[in-house]
Amino acid sequence: MRDTYQNPLITRYASKEMAQIFSDDEKFKTWRRLWVALAKSEKELGLNITDEQIKEMEENIDNINYEDAEKFEREFRHDVMAHIHAYGLLCPKAKPIIHLGATSAFVDDNTDIILMDRALELIEKKLLKVIKILSEFALTYKDLPTLGYTHFQPAQLTTVGKRACLWIQDLILDLQDLRYRRENIMLRGVKGTTGTQASFMELFGGDEEKVKELDRLVIEKMGYKKSFPVTGQTYTRKYDFMLLSVLSGIAQSAHKFSNDLRLLQHLREIEEPFEEKQIGSSAMAYKRNPMRSERMAALSRYVIVTLLNASITSSAQWFERTLDDSANRRIVIPEMFLATDAILNLYINIASGLKVNKKVIEKNVMKELPFMATEKILMEAVLKGGDRQELHEAIRVYSLKAAEEVKNGEENRLLDYIQNDQRFKLSQEEIKELVDPIKFTGRAVSQTEEYIKEIVNPILADFKEDVEAKVEV
Repeated sequence: MRDTYQNPLITRYASKEMAQIFSDDEKFKTWRRLWVALAKSEKELGLNITDEQIKEMEENIDNINYEDAEKFEREFRHDVMAHIHAYGLLCPKAKPIIHLGATSAFVDDNTDIILMDRALELIEKKLLKVIKILSEFALTYKDLPTLGYTHFQPAQLTTVGKRACLWIQDLILDLQDLRYRRENIMLRGVKGTTGTQASFMELFGGDEEKVKELDRLVIEKMGYKKSFPVTGQTYTRKYDFMLLSVLSGIAQSAHKFSNDLRLLQHLREIEEPFEEKQIGSSAMAYKRNPMRSERMAALSRYVIVTLLNASITSSAQWFERTLDDSANRRIVIPEMFLATDAILNLYINIASGLKVNKKVIEKNVMKELPFMATEKILMEAVLKGGDRQELHEAIRVYSLKAAEEVKNGEENRLLDYIQNDQRFKLSQEEIKELVDPIKFTGRAVSQTEEYIKEIVNPILADFKEDVEAKVEV
């Protein structure tokens, strides 16, 4: 296979578990499960279908005869009809009743939603793992002061742990969105060629209650509780956009994290994991490039942009359906899930091995903190009997001088200038106490503790089984 294009989402990035969900095996097995559910439900409601026919179908759910299906598709130019005939070869007794009353969208659409639901379940588990890892990181570094940045310019101090809470909060919003979508998942159900259930009305002699019950029984047998109350031939393609929007949201959160981390790695404050024999650059051997974060950003951008396909497909449909959705959806739906899976694999890997360089963080803080501390120093010096206006002018002069020196690559000596000025009447110990970085972080520590305790931990406890589940990354 080296002489043909291979999708890197499969060969490099996504987990085998996610790739398996969107495999041909899972797709066509689900088609057959739907045909069995339809036949069973039709039998229960009085159609002339035998136990022997159903048994034959059930015994061949996993026995996909691909060569037969491919041969039929070349002949029919219709994938669903090809698989109906291929299934019929294995189930000669059941052949007359396979797909009875249904249209292609019965297997296509219901299967798409079932597979997306399974994929969202895997995404949910990985989201929870990232949240747990970051919550532990936040508590570990809840009281490590660091420069806050607005416009990537030094601003008031925060803590490393508090900043991590910003990343967690984005992911929790994504998790809540995902949970809402999964809790309200709807199958297309059994609706017929234009959504009117006319073929089933014929089969059941105009008995509307049986037709409604057929829809309910089939989705119940597939493990679901809801179906769309109305459809055309397909369920509304707006639903694809809604489910895939969850993935875009996760990608947005991950991209923001990757940007922050890449900037922090530039500052040498926090770095992504780097293996012992990892090469950062083919030319510059000393480099330690944030390649995992960059890959996360690249894949996130792909997911965010690809959602536009679902938006346009939803808006471009005509009446009960057109087929211009099909080829697009075959690519967009699996690839958005595969890419999001890869993003979360990277997120788990990076978050599990973040390297925090405390000395660098402290040094960067002390480059800027003296300027931020001048108001507190001024107040303390006035309380000791100093002249407020005189001291304010002294601070202004010293600050400008120190700032110029910092721009010239020198250390920030503002505190030295103040300490050596007898008008301030402050000792070295007193000044050091006034500029203790933790005192400039506001409620960052308690905010972190409260957020993890009151918001994050209850979520992790509610989904403990998923948090502890083993997933491939």
